[in-house]
Amino acid sequence: MLKTFYQFLMTQRNPESYDPVATFANNAFYDSAFPKQETDFETLSKYLEENASYLPSMTIFDDAWRLYQDFLA
Repeated sequence: MLKTFYQFLMTQRNPESYDPVATFANNAFYDSAFPKQETDFETLSKYLEENASYLPSMTIFDDAWRLYQDFLA
């Protein structure tokens, strides 16, 4: 079964890390409106641009998305 981006992102959580992807994952965990069932890049990107004040740069999302794609391959 295909993992959603959120499911993958949760594997990157680490409250003790300063890694940008880990910090993104930690913050997304507390975002109750995060589109948890989404697998589409554009939909996720739009949501994050409009709603995720905890994400200081969309480059972090791009990096996490690349990791997600590698995971799915």
